[in-house]
Amino acid sequence: MKKVEDHPIIPSFKIGVLLVNLGTPEGTQYFPMRKYLNEFLSDKRVIELPKLVWKPILNLFILTFRPRKSGKMYEKIWNKKKNQSPLRVNTEEQAEKLKQKFNKNKVMLDWAMRYGNPSIESKILNLTKNGCMKILIVPLYPQYSATTTASVMDKVFDVMKKIRWQPSLRTLAPYYDEELYIEKIVKQIRAHIKKLKWKPQAIICSFHGLPKKYFMKGDPYHCQCVKTNRLIKEKLEKEIKNVEFCFQSRFGPQEWLKPYMNEKFKELIDRNVKKVCMVAPGFSSDCLETLEEIAIGGKEEFFEMGGTHFSYIGCLNDSKDSIELIQKLIQKNLKGWI
Repeated sequence: MKKVEDHPIIPSFKIGVLLVNLGTPEGTQYFPMRKYLNEFLSDKRVIELPKLVWKPILNLFILTFRPRKSGKMYEKIWNKKKNQSPLRVNTEEQAEKLKQKFNKNKVMLDWAMRYGNPSIESKILNLTKNGCMKILIVPLYPQYSATTTASVMDKVFDVMKKIRWQPSLRTLAPYYDEELYIEKIVKQIRAHIKKLKWKPQAIICSFHGLPKKYFMKGDPYHCQCVKTNRLIKEKLEKEIKNVEFCFQSRFGPQEWLKPYMNEKFKELIDRNVKKVCMVAPGFSSDCLETLEEIAIGGKEEFFEMGGTHFSYIGCLNDSKDSIELIQKLIQKNLKGWI
């Protein structure tokens, strides 16, 4: 058959895999923080209020004062060498290591952030430009919530509107109760405890909070967090008597999922439990919420309430166990494509 001279160049077909995490500011200064917070807090999935109500509050109050406060918090945990947030560093490292696990001639793996850079749009357009006509979106959230996973897919579908020849899409399913995920978290906990010179009386699994009204509207996040905690508890019950859970990062005056982190601290101390370890199974990478809010702020608060020993157990990040877990999840979700 004669080749059409003016036919557009079509790259050879590949499968695309896009890791997506929450997001990160470009810097800790006022304006980078303001830009990031504006994008994050303007998401209708995150703040379910009418624009006429929320926009004045956001622009007149929150975006005026919050960037400085958040910037100071980020400065405590900022990677000075790379001038990046820990979340960005960890997510990029995860992607680089995972690339080595797949045939680059068949699978093109990349990463993006829901808020900030690199954007979902830029990465999807690059994948399709390179011939990826089947793309697996991998939201790096073990538990599903409309505020996280659904928000990622909203942005993905927005990008699809701009593509003439759209790729087929799949979304990685929540993995809150996957056996391998639970095993990796428990292994991390055991390894950390083994290095301590004291024995914790309790392990507290901390999850990012969510307004209670979202749960009442049908968001499954709370139930999935509770199940993750239960499965971890079942694995550790012979070693640690108390495996508790709490929710952190409450924002605003409305009621959020309970128990709150400070309430859990008080409850434990009232029971004379003063030696604790905290772990964050809802985060695939360490970030502001784990390194500043738990490891620094949580520790200070626990000691102020009368606690005597506190240790934060880091996320899986780009460890060997993390890469194995994500690789297995990707392979499971690519069945039928490769």
